[in-house]
Amino acid sequence: MADPNSMTRSFLQVAATEEVAPPLRVVQIEGLVILKIIKHCKEFSPALVTGQLLGLDVGSVLEVTNCFPFPVREEDEEIEADGANYQLEMMRCLREVNVDNNTVGWYQSTLLGSFQTVELIETFMNYQENIRRCVCIIYDPSRSNQGVLALKALKLSDSFMELYRSNNFTGEKLREKNLSWVDIFEEIPIKISNSALISAFLTNLEADTPVTQCDYDRLQLSTNPFMERNMEFLIECMDDLSVEQQKLQFYYRNLSRHQAQQQAWLQKRRAENISRKAAGEEPLPEEDPSNPIFKPIPEPSRLESFLITNQISNYCNQINGVAGQSFNRLYLMKALHENGEDA
Repeated sequence: MADPNSMTRSFLQVAATEEVAPPLRVVQIEGLVILKIIKHCKEFSPALVTGQLLGLDVGSVLEVTNCFPFPVREEDEEIEADGANYQLEMMRCLREVNVDNNTVGWYQSTLLGSFQTVELIETFMNYQENIRRCVCIIYDPSRSNQGVLALKALKLSDSFMELYRSNNFTGEKLREKNLSWVDIFEEIPIKISNSALISAFLTNLEADTPVTQCDYDRLQLSTNPFMERNMEFLIECMDDLSVEQQKLQFYYRNLSRHQAQQQAWLQKRRAENISRKAAGEEPLPEEDPSNPIFKPIPEPSRLESFLITNQISNYCNQINGVAGQSFNRLYLMKALHENGEDA
């Protein structure tokens, strides 16, 4: 006969094992979902839009099987309430037609990769309250015009979320957690998948003859508008980072002045206590909490500077990538031009 205690222990072990979820490795998105995201973002570009991602959380893979756009709205409470009702109604309709209606995150468009903001982090934290694992799909129509599918899946790192809940981004806390600006977001690899029927249909659509049409957009030599906008955004970020650094410098100057005042007050109090002891009187306490010079100066948060640094790195990578591709195209066109002259 089985021991009830051993059965209880084994059940608890299984329950504890189920609670420990494997880390998220891949975001698997169906091709139709990507087409919906691209269509929605391009239709309203350069305005920024968002939408809901639906799917399943299976082990280390987050499957995105459907999505729907959020209505474009202004900042108004009544319209926000209408937007929430719209989401609930959409998910109810999807459930009635037996479509996956489990929320796994959201998607949003961006302009030249300028998405690393406090608002994005707050949205992540709101989703994390109800969803254990969620991702944000970022699509950049302006970069996609350069011949690159600018699509990425992001999530917040666990260490950053723990620190964000405590709302303590001081230098001491960041050193204690060993957290730097590169540890805020984690990019998850994206895998595009299609059902067997869609794959077979696409195979039938392929012509037997070689491809006769070329993607000439990839050979576009003009990169000036893209580079100029990136440089403008980069300069703005550098100015913002300079402002944040000035805040820290002002804090350290005040802290040094504050500590000097404390030391001067302590020396004066100690000299006074020596005189009181010589006179046979009780010494006064060396620290007075009611004295304003003993009140600590609040340290400014480093979160904004971390996000700005992340954004600067993103702009630099984009400029580097576009410049390298433009050089490749120029050398290619030079070789074609020389071949044409020789012929």
